[in-house]
Amino acid sequence: MFDSKVYHKIDALSGSVATLRAEGVKYGEIAQVESRAGTSLAQVIKLDGANVTVQIFAGARGVDTSAKVRFLGETMKIPFGEELLGRAFTGSGEPRDGGPALDSQKVPIGQPSVNPAKRIMPNRMVRTNIPMIDLFNSLVVSQKLPIFARAGEPYNELLARIAMQASSDVIILGGMGLKYDDYLKFRDTLDKSGALSRTVMFVHTAADPTVECMLVPDVSLAVAEQFALKGKDVLVLLTDMTSFADAMKEIAITMEQIPSNRGYPGDLYSQLASRYEKAVDFDGAGSITILAVTTMPGDDVTHPVPDNTGYITEGQFYLRNGRIEPFGSLSRLKQQVNKNTREDHRTLMDALIKLYASYKETVEKQSMGFRMSAWDQKLLRYGTAFEKNMMDLSVNISLEDALDLGWKILADCFDKSETGIPSKLSDKFWPKS
Repeated sequence: MFDSKVYHKIDALSGSVATLRAEGVKYGEIAQVESRAGTSLAQVIKLDGANVTVQIFAGARGVDTSAKVRFLGETMKIPFGEELLGRAFTGSGEPRDGGPALDSQKVPIGQPSVNPAKRIMPNRMVRTNIPMIDLFNSLVVSQKLPIFARAGEPYNELLARIAMQASSDVIILGGMGLKYDDYLKFRDTLDKSGALSRTVMFVHTAADPTVECMLVPDVSLAVAEQFALKGKDVLVLLTDMTSFADAMKEIAITMEQIPSNRGYPGDLYSQLASRYEKAVDFDGAGSITILAVTTMPGDDVTHPVPDNTGYITEGQFYLRNGRIEPFGSLSRLKQQVNKNTREDHRTLMDALIKLYASYKETVEKQSMGFRMSAWDQKLLRYGTAFEKNMMDLSVNISLEDALDLGWKILADCFDKSETGIPSKLSDKFWPKS
């Protein structure tokens, strides 16, 4: 049994952080804080001898130094069960959709990542029916990939489309710092498409307490791990990890920690890595694949959050001008799966991108007033067709249809001999006129 002693004095309050003297308390332990504002949960975030610092989930508004604090002797847990599917919750696991609270088994959050001995090598593809992913940068089961985007890009729309179309058993959507309208749009889009029935949403809006933003990745990944252990392939979609890092920075400043690069705490890398490393393909069970939006303030990839993320993850997608940019985007594990899709996949992928690069050069020449040759005219026609039929994120076709479409675009714009594709493949796949 744990000690249920109630402490009646808080020594210091700052933002959502409170410090008091207590004994026998563990790091990460949950406490109840009773004040005139009501009862809120809190979590131990720092131990310094007998001085215990807790983070109050609902914020410290209405909490004074005479508030009662009772430590519960356990770390934070989240309800888990099939009844989570189709539901939306806050970062602390409370129902957000007006539905009933769950009274099912509870699982701890923030646990260590999976022992490598329990993992298997990534060897399966997550199909999204988005050609710029499936054909050019295949997403692999158990991969961890960020989507780098600047403010204003339609990254939430992209995540919603992936949630609707991905070949995963369960979708976990973790929203951090979302506008309430964005949450409603996510929910409405998934509901209309029928994908909501396999989706669990943990959403922190901009109006919610900052501390709940920090809980969203841990809660999302804890639930994902339980589904994976039951044999499900789970795709975790997180937006936006920069909001998560900003919440960390706000709490660190409140605690008067010594700041590191641009005010972020010195353990930013470790904090991000501990979440991303939850991606896993279990030996004998299911899997967790992580796709996380990371916004880049000022479109600066050297900003601490995208910069640290790039060292942790296995590639990145760049979302620019409403499209997944083919130059710079990279799935480092795509070779694990695209060798087993169709024999023309790798060769066609390379040929399409090379010709698109030539098209971009031709556009530059055209903008500077150079005379366009017959070859330049072909490239201009090809680039327009490629952007419309391949790069548009509203395109929803299977990988095989995307490969066939790639051949058709080539045939409409070039002669067979102009593509640089070996005749062994072009003779087999070139569209019959």
